[in-house]
This record gives sequence, structure tokens and C-alpha cells, in this order.
Amino acid sequence: MKSNALFFLVISSCLLSCSVFSSLRSNTIIEPGKDFVLGNNEHGSFRVQLKNDAKNTIQIYLAPISGGTHSGQPVAPNATVKIKVDKNTALVIQNPNKDTASVILKVTGDTGLNMGYQ
Repeated sequence: MKSNALFFLVISSCLLSCSVFSSLRSNTIIEPGKDFVLGNNEHGSFRVQLKNDAKNTIQIYLAPISGGTHSGQPVAPNATVKIKVDKNTALVIQNPNKDTASVILKVTGDTGLNMGYQ
């Protein structure tokens, strides 16, 4: 009985520790002139496959939570990009257009990320 309890504890600990490293998928809508921020909190690194599912070009950049921005790039309509995001860094997706934007996101790695609009 004691060995069963120890086995359960070890398996549970492994599953819980690995749950931080999972994946999520999202179809995210971004209003005109707004930003969607993914990961504006303390977290580990993660990767994003982002497809611009809108009719206009959007902008993305990385923003460390300690301040500053870097690695900005445009993403054309129907284009897909892969981004590696370092720990404690947010991915900002900007919709500078007059039309609503839509992005399809697949996030892997640390998915304990704050998400919100600015």
C-alpha cells in the first residue's frame, strides 16, 4: 500500500510539473487600433506559431516585462510566422488597421501566460 501511494505521488508530481509545458490554440480577434499582449507576466520561454487570418498586415514585437521592445516585424495577410519568446517576455500583436484583425495562435512551452488587450 505504501509503495502505491509513493508511485501515485511521483506520477502526480511529474504530471503537474509537465503541465506548465503544454500547448494551447486560439483564434484571437483584435479590434482596430488595439494590441493583444501574450505573456506580460513572469513565465518560462514559449514558442508561437501565428497565422494572420485577416485581410490587412499586422505588426508583432517582443516586450520584456523589465521594459523595452525588440524584434518587430510585419505579418502579411495569410502569412504564418514562428516566434521563440524568451522567459519573462511578452509577444505583442498590433492591429494598426481600421478593420478587425484575426490571428490563429498555437502556443507551446510555458502556457501560464497572461493574455489581454491594450
